[in-house]
Amino acid sequence: MKKQKTSSTPSARPRVLVLHGPNLNLLGVREPQHYGSVTLADINLALARRAELAEVDLESFQSNHEGALIERIHAAKIQEVRYIIINPAAWTHTSVAVRDALAAVAIPFIEVHLSNVHAREAFRQHSYFSDLAVGVISGLGHQGYLLALEYLLNKLNTD
Repeated sequence: MKKQKTSSTPSARPRVLVLHGPNLNLLGVREPQHYGSVTLADINLALARRAELAEVDLESFQSNHEGALIERIHAAKIQEVRYIIINPAAWTHTSVAVRDALAAVAIPFIEVHLSNVHAREAFRQHSYFSDLAVGVISGLGHQGYLLALEYLLNKLNTD
C-alpha cells in the first residue's frame, strides 16, 4: 500500500481521494503499449500539484489488496471526502465488493482507465462501476486523471 498526501494537517479545505487498483504500482514498466511510460509517482505528483494550486486536499492511495481499497473507501466517508477519482484496474471487471463499498459511502466518483478498455479484450469492456460513476474517462492515458480532477475542481467551485 502506498499513499501520498498533499498536506499532513487536517483543514477545512475540500478533500479529494484518488484510488489506484491492482498492478498500477507497476506503471511505467508494465505493458507500456497499453498504459504508457508515466509512473504512478508521476501521476500522483501531477495531481497533488494541481490540487494544491486549487487549495484542495488530495490523497492518493494504491493497493494490490481488495480489502485495503474497500477499507480506504469506508474511511473516506468518515473523513468527509467530497469526491473520489478511481482507477479500479482489473477490479473494474470483477469486484462487486469494491462497487458495493462505493455505493455504500455514496461519495460521487469518476472512473478512470489509462487504456481504451472498449478497444481491448471483451472481458475488459464490462465495468461494475460505470453505472454508479459521475463519469468515465477511458483511453486518454495519464491525462485522464488530470481531466477528472479538473472536472471535480470545477464542481467544487459550483457546489
